[in-house]
Amino acid sequence: MIPTLEWTPEGVSFLDQTKLPQQETYVLARNYKEVATVIRDMIVRGAMAIGVSGAMGVALGIDRSAATTLQDLNAEVEIICDTLAKTRPTAVNLFWGIAQIRELYNKLAAENAPIEEIKAQCVALAKTLYDEDIANLRKLGAFGAELLPQEGTVLTHCNAGALAACGYGSALGVIRAAIERGHKIDVFADETRPFNQGTRLTAWELTKDNIPTTLICDNMAGYFMGQGRIKAAIVGADRIAANGDTANKIGTYSVAILCKEHGIPFYVAAPFNTIDPNTASGKDIPIEQRNPREVTHVNGLQVTPDGVNIENPAFDVTPAKYISAIITERGILRAPFVDSIKSAAKMQELVAT
Repeated sequence: MIPTLEWTPEGVSFLDQTKLPQQETYVLARNYKEVATVIRDMIVRGAMAIGVSGAMGVALGIDRSAATTLQDLNAEVEIICDTLAKTRPTAVNLFWGIAQIRELYNKLAAENAPIEEIKAQCVALAKTLYDEDIANLRKLGAFGAELLPQEGTVLTHCNAGALAACGYGSALGVIRAAIERGHKIDVFADETRPFNQGTRLTAWELTKDNIPTTLICDNMAGYFMGQGRIKAAIVGADRIAANGDTANKIGTYSVAILCKEHGIPFYVAAPFNTIDPNTASGKDIPIEQRNPREVTHVNGLQVTPDGVNIENPAFDVTPAKYISAIITERGILRAPFVDSIKSAAKMQELVAT
């Protein structure tokens, strides 16, 4: 399994995804501010990994605090959570991860628990969330595997694999699970400009697993669909609205429309905590705008003329009508997604009680 991030006695260790595939190096974040930098600079990326990273960042901040009273620690926790929440706005998993530790902290603080006990429990929860991420994605993969063709090519956009999580992956986890069950699948990976997650990360990850992979430019998907070469498409998600509208890496919307035109199933694979019940539809999802340099430069070399205007939204929103199914660790959700999402949430509540 690819070690994307790991809690260590020295801090949180992250595989530096900005250096892949040329270098496999790690960055050690010794405090919550360094975790925030790692998330903001996309050293770690992918909604699932960002969620656990946010939780670990809060836990690390609490654990390393020098506060001797709960009043002082309360004020510090506010700053820690706010700092981490401002790193990347679109992936709802980040706010989920922060909230998991914050809610535990609030409970223990209200009980006047000793500070050392609070620190220990917050760290333990962050580690548990790491383990649960891997376990949930394996469940997700098992549910989704049977949706993929027994034989043929599957298209994916961006990277929703082990690198985007604590391990295994969502979209790539479904592909892995299908292959483990004997499906004869090969993968077309979109390059995913401008950050090239498909070029640098998906192709690297799948070839390490000996999964046959072909890298294609973002504007080639329609051509191959027209040739009958692609049997299904599967992507991850950074936020899913209550009606099923899904935010994912820029270019996903175009892929979904092409799939609809060619009669190809288009699947979204994401853990259930990617669904934001407080976001009614895709028009309410905040879209991160990133540095224009990601567009103007390639490997440090400027490839655009001086003075040209640049737009660089990191995500787009695919309306629910283009999505064949949403695959989660709680099962496969289908349209109408408002109903299937509510049913899955209620079922989990019954299990919890």
